[in-house]
Amino acid sequence: MGPKQIVSALNTLLSIRQPVFLWGAPGVGKSQVVAQVARQRGLVLRDIRAVLLDPVDLRGLPRITSSGVAAWCPPSFLPHEGEETQGILFLDELNSAPPLVQAACYQLILDRAIGEYHLPDGWSIVAAGNRDKDRSVTHRMPTALANRMVHLEFDAVLDDWLSWARQSGIRQEVRSFLRFRPRFLHNFDASSTDRAFPSPRSWEFISRIMDAAPAPDVEYELFKGTVGQVAAAEFTGYLKVWRDLPDVGQVLENPLGAAVPAEPAAMYALCEVLGLLADETTIEALAAYAMRLPAEFGVLLMRDAVCRKPALATSEAFARWAEANAEVLL
Repeated sequence: MGPKQIVSALNTLLSIRQPVFLWGAPGVGKSQVVAQVARQRGLVLRDIRAVLLDPVDLRGLPRITSSGVAAWCPPSFLPHEGEETQGILFLDELNSAPPLVQAACYQLILDRAIGEYHLPDGWSIVAAGNRDKDRSVTHRMPTALANRMVHLEFDAVLDDWLSWARQSGIRQEVRSFLRFRPRFLHNFDASSTDRAFPSPRSWEFISRIMDAAPAPDVEYELFKGTVGQVAAAEFTGYLKVWRDLPDVGQVLENPLGAAVPAEPAAMYALCEVLGLLADETTIEALAAYAMRLPAEFGVLLMRDAVCRKPALATSEAFARWAEANAEVLL
């Protein structure tokens, strides 16, 4: 399932407070999606790393009451009555926790209680972890625990990631490159000995590294240490094309005479930049320039323009372009 489907599924399960486990490769974005759903629903997110817990941590510490009876003080990291009334208790890396810690979660997940502690009514439980085949530190989940949850497989989907990336300020160069080379969005090989590999999480790191304006002589090494050698080499080559793009001002001023790049990489990059400039004042020039591009790149440019400003889909310029490219759009 892609991120959008995961969001939809989580919304359904949260509405009935059904515990759910998200399975996915490292860096695919499991934690980010849970945080996104919590924000959208106005819920508090209590993020607990199960791998850091001891079996006794969930139950808390004993104390002696005034009547001389032993009682348990639940830990502060669990939500309590009188605090936030609604939220998500997120048990991240649950299957990386030792079996005894997972066993301590049985009652909490099924009965919403552990010992004398009860999870407040407005709270739901979501867990996540890497798959056994991902060569991460995992312990096989006991069937008794697995049977207490709905299990969803999380996969990286380019269109979903690009939509998130635009809203999250990921750099244009990164988004454009991944459109050009989509296989590098998430390219994880469990048998590889490479320390770094491309993933949605590591491309976010790349964007942040570029924001820091690294020196040219260390830029490639930083990329290699973030997404691996192969992806870094291709991305570095793409950046050279990106940095030599035609002046977008000339395209907008003279769309019928401005140069059209010959290389596909340059066309991907230029369409990405032009799409970000789309508005009511530039749509005429963009539509005219799109008519001169190969059909697939014209569609890419105009789709980006409409994604940025949906109202442009009703403009005369867009209508003329769509009529001329009706066969491609069908």
